[in-house]
Amino acid sequence: MIYKKYVKRFLDIMCAFAAITVFSWIYVILTIIGSVAMRGNPFFTQPRPGKDEKIFKLIKFRTMDNRRDGQGNLLADSVRLNGYGRFLRKTSLDELPEAFNILKGDMSVVGPRPLLVKYLPLYSEEQRHRHDVRPGLSGLAQISGRNGLSWEEKFKFDVEYTQKVSFWLDVKIVALTVWKAFVKSEGINQEGEATMEEFVGTSG
Repeated sequence: MIYKKYVKRFLDIMCAFAAITVFSWIYVILTIIGSVAMRGNPFFTQPRPGKDEKIFKLIKFRTMDNRRDGQGNLLADSVRLNGYGRFLRKTSLDELPEAFNILKGDMSVVGPRPLLVKYLPLYSEEQRHRHDVRPGLSGLAQISGRNGLSWEEKFKFDVEYTQKVSFWLDVKIVALTVWKAFVKSEGINQEGEATMEEFVGTSG
């Protein structure tokens, strides 16, 4: 398909470049505020698997500080997720630096969300197909429930997207993502958790 092979990447580059240019002032402000609110480095980087399971370094604005207990262990996520971090997650502003991942070619605007490297051995053969395309800022799973979905439901939507990639599907996902994230603020976290619970594999 021409769109999937050529046009999608071209649009990714244009969108990422535009976002970095238009929102440059927000990057500066959040970098300064984040340095204070997070007591140090305002950025969070972590290895994530991309297309064909190739590892890249994801970059986001940090939403949890590095507070530790008396033994030097990090405190619970719910404690380290301070007011500033909650604001970033609620508005999805923590995702802004991923525009640089898109520009570099690690990610796409639309695609399955890049998850942890340690999950790779846990995927079923079908679930592994989520890596047939570049991971994205948002995807079919995000507009269908985001962190309110179970892992199995989320992966089902991810794989479905890889089989149905099209320009109009991407437009729909982007539009609904903006609506859910900025207008309705839906599904930021799994109910009762500061972050999504870990994936431990699909039983059965």
